[in-house]
Formats: sequence, C-alpha cells, structure tokens
Amino acid sequence: MSISEAQVDNALVQGDDEANFEQLIEAYLQQEAIREGEIYSGKVLDIGKDFVTVDIGYKSEGQISVDEFRSPDGQLHIEVGSSIDVYLERRENESGLVELSKEKADKLKIWDQISEACERDDLVEGLISGRVKGGLTVDIGVKAFLPGSQVDLRPVRNLDRYLGETYKFKVIKFNKKRGNIVLSRRALLEKEREDLKQHTLDKLSVGMSVEGIVKNITEYGCFVDLGGIDGLLHITDMSWGRVNHPSEMFEVGDEIKVKVLKFDSDSERVSLGLKQISDDPWATVDQKYHMGNRVSGKVVSMAEYGAFIEIEEGIEGLIHVSEMSWTKRVKHPSKVLSIGDEVEAVILDIDTKSKRISLGMKQIEVNPWTLLADRYPVGSHIRARVRNVTNFGVFVGIEEGIDGLIHVSDLSWSNKVKDPRDVYQKGDEIEAVVLNIDVDNERFSLGVKQLTSDPWDTIEHRYPIGQVVEGQVNKVLDFGAIVELESDVEGLVHISEISQEKIENVGRILEEGQVVRAKVISLLPEERKIGLSIKRLLEYEQTADYAEYVRTQGPARTSFGDLLRDIDINTLPSTRSEPITVPDFDREVEDDEDDEE
Repeated sequence: MSISEAQVDNALVQGDDEANFEQLIEAYLQQEAIREGEIYSGKVLDIGKDFVTVDIGYKSEGQISVDEFRSPDGQLHIEVGSSIDVYLERRENESGLVELSKEKADKLKIWDQISEACERDDLVEGLISGRVKGGLTVDIGVKAFLPGSQVDLRPVRNLDRYLGETYKFKVIKFNKKRGNIVLSRRALLEKEREDLKQHTLDKLSVGMSVEGIVKNITEYGCFVDLGGIDGLLHITDMSWGRVNHPSEMFEVGDEIKVKVLKFDSDSERVSLGLKQISDDPWATVDQKYHMGNRVSGKVVSMAEYGAFIEIEEGIEGLIHVSEMSWTKRVKHPSKVLSIGDEVEAVILDIDTKSKRISLGMKQIEVNPWTLLADRYPVGSHIRARVRNVTNFGVFVGIEEGIDGLIHVSDLSWSNKVKDPRDVYQKGDEIEAVVLNIDVDNERFSLGVKQLTSDPWDTIEHRYPIGQVVEGQVNKVLDFGAIVELESDVEGLVHISEISQEKIENVGRILEEGQVVRAKVISLLPEERKIGLSIKRLLEYEQTADYAEYVRTQGPARTSFGDLLRDIDINTLPSTRSEPITVPDFDREVEDDEDDEE
C-alpha cells in the first residue's frame, strides 16, 4: 500500500515504537524514489472492461488499457494477482492515478536484451515483416532495418520473396536513443559459409563424386556450390554429346552430382565434370556400329559443309552436303534439313580415334546413275535441251538433276567451234550421241560430231597429194589462208604457196568468202592437216599433163592462176613488216615441198 506524509506525522504524534516508525520511513523513501521513465514490477489488482489496475507500491494505483494485454487473436492472457513489468509514464495524472504502460515496458526490456546481445556479439531472431526503400523491416520485438545488400551472399533482385520468413540476424548497428537498429543476414551466412568451406576443403579430393547446387550459369559453363566453395563445370564436361549452351541442361538452383576433375587447395579452384560420371559411349562404338549399317538420329547442328546427326546421347555423325542427294547440288544443308529433323542414314566411315562417323543420306535410295547405262547405252542417240553453255562445252538435261556434257572438242570434227557460246544458247534442242557414263564420278559424256563419220578417216582417198581441189577462204591470216574444202575439212595455203612472186600481205591477194583452186601438196591425217598450194597449181597448169587433165575435165574455166597472171605484182604497194613466226605446221608444208623437188 502507499505511505503518505500524513501517516508519518501521525506516527510521530502517537509515539509509535521505533521499529514501526523506521519501516514507515523506509516505505516512504522508497515511494519518493520512484521516477518517471523507469520500469517497475507491479501486481494486478483488478481487470475491468477497459482498464487493468496495477499496484507498483506507490501511494496510488495505476491503470493500463486492457488492449495492451490482448494477444493477436483478441484473447486476454492475464489474471488478478499476476506480477508484471510496467513502464511509469506519469506518477500522477489529473485523476490522481499513475499512468503506466505494459507495451513500453516490454519494448524497453527488448532494447536492453538487444543491447546485451550486441555487446556479446550474439544473434537475434526476427520476422521479416515489410518492404521499405533500400531493404526490409524485421520484427525482433522492435522494428529493425535489414538493408538489401545484407539479405544474402549475392545481390537479391526480388526482396518480396523473403516477406514472412523468420531468420537469425547479426546486429551491425545499434542506437537506443534514436531507436535505430540495423541487421545483417549476410554476415551470418558468410561466417557459416567460411566454416562450411573449410569442412569441404578438408574432405575434397580429385576423382571423388560430390553433390552441389547450381549457383550461376554462363556461356562457357556453370558454377556449382559444393558447400562453402564453388566449382566450375565447363560446358565441354557436361555431356558426351553436343551442348550449345549450359542453360539447355541446367537452371539456377538445380541439385546435381558431379565428379572432381582438378582441385588446387591453395587457389581453392575446383574443376568439375558431369559426363565423367558415366562411361564414354565412344568406347563401344566399334562394337555397336559398322560401315554400311543404317542408323536413325536427330539433326542437332548444322555447318556450311553438312549436318550433324545425334545417333545416341554422346555420339554424333556428319552427313556431308555431297552425301545428301544423288542428283541435287546441295549448297547448304538447310536447303534439305532442319534442326530437330529425324533422319535415316547409312554409315560410310567410322574413326574411333578422332571420334568421327561419316554418314550418307543419299545411300538410302538407289543411285540413279547406276540405271543410266541401261536407259542410255553407249552409242545411242538422244535429243535434249541445253541447260547451260560454257567456254569448254554445252550441258544438256538428261533427267532431273542429271546433266550430260558435250565437250567443245566433241562439237565438230574440224574443231572450228572455239567457244560453244558463239553457237548454242540455253533452251536449244540438241541431238547427240552417248559417248560414256562414269557412275563413280557422276559424268555423262555426249558428242555431236559423232552423229556423222569422221571425214578424216578417208581423207587420203579423197584428197591424195597432187589432187586439184576447190574451196572457200574461211579465214585470212598473216602467214596464209584457211580454205574449207568440205564440212569439217580445211586446208592451209601458206603465204609462200600463193604466188611465184613474193607476197608481203595475204589480204591484198585473198579475202574471206573467195573461192579458190589449189593443189594438195601435203597430208597428215593423224594431225588433221592438209597443205595446199596455189603456186604449185599455176606451175602445173603450164605442163602438158595439165592440158590432158583439162581435156578430160571438160570445157576450160577461168582459173585462179589466170587471175594471178593478170595482176602486175610490181604495181602492188610495199607492205614490209616484222618477220612472222611460222607455226610448226607451216614448216612441215615447206619440208614436203623440198621432198617433191
């Protein structure tokens, strides 16, 4: 109960004994020692509808709102006679009662506990209750601040996922006067990680299998947390097969089992492997696959030169563009295949040392080139349209994807077609003879000149040496003139065989399209060469033999020799020039002339 000054005065007047008087004095002094802003122990005297009455040993009781005693579910957890700690806000209000607060007493006690924990470097537990600028709020009995940088070991983009979670924290800043408390979860995690890392380093060794969690993914691999220390799982060690990007196999947070390939305790670097957990599939390739086998697989990658087919996990084969079609010229595999396509192919070659398998897709079908010999036997005639013309020959369409080539040398017996583009155009229809079919090299050879017999086969009978012939000048050259005797048969009149007089300029005497008569003076069938001489004919015409020849031939005609005799060589202008190098063929003509003389 409370002791008033009047009670002390009455005790003095009535002469109470000394012991009782001292007790009253002591109780009075204790009452006067109660100060505002302190926490005191009190006893619950009464629980009313709105207030709870509490005696703290002061001259008057205090009242506390009943709401301060309600739990979150609205229930009152207090009884009359219970001892509680309260905070003295005012010793006496206008109603003469003491103003008390249970909530403030509880908070002050928590501040004291936090202060002690901070001094001892102890941890505090709290509930993350809200999101504020720069971090989170944590309820540890009082409101504290958790910066975003202190939430986890790595920066966290989505802080909302921590709301409602309960963790232990370390107090890194404490100011009771300002009511400022800053917490850190990261500091706790770092310490735990350091302890865990040391434990992991002590047991880690090359060759052992360990479990870890994928922490980060890059283009070249992913980092796996092995327990306080990270190891690198390189992309080349993820699978025996092809991996274009680590994200194809893993996501952050995945739990995986890996093998330690390398470990340096000084630098704390660990290299990991996943494919090494299983056997290399190439170790049994030569037992499972053989040349000529048909296999099925999925297109997993493409290059300009071909497509890679996954036959089984870890084993791929290459279909080169040249092995995709018998008849089509495939410039890029994407013209035929797409990533993900299921294809069937034939094994062409296996190189286990280099881990390479060559596949062929066209080998699944019959090679159309093997059927051509039956359809187009050598010597048969065909008609086809020109598909392309080049300087070395003409390509004609035989079947879809199969062309035949007429080489420039097979266009004419006389080889007077120098450039096929001067004679043929795309779309022209040509008749030709099948010369050869090379299945291995996929070549179909045709000829146009073979439609007729080679006129040079019987040239010796038709143009013997000494024969007088007539023809048209096709070309005038510096060293002579080319005379067409018949189709595909030409002869050369050398400049020295035009006239008995020396001629400097052939074009002054002969012109293209002019018809001339000459004498055959040399014949080389194997080289397809005929030497002609106008000069020798003139000399021959002056002999008795020629008179007999003319008589047997019929009425006389004006000859090219008569024309030459009417020309006064001295009246021709001088055309002296540098000496002309005469081809070997011309020298052979002169040698034949010397032999006859």
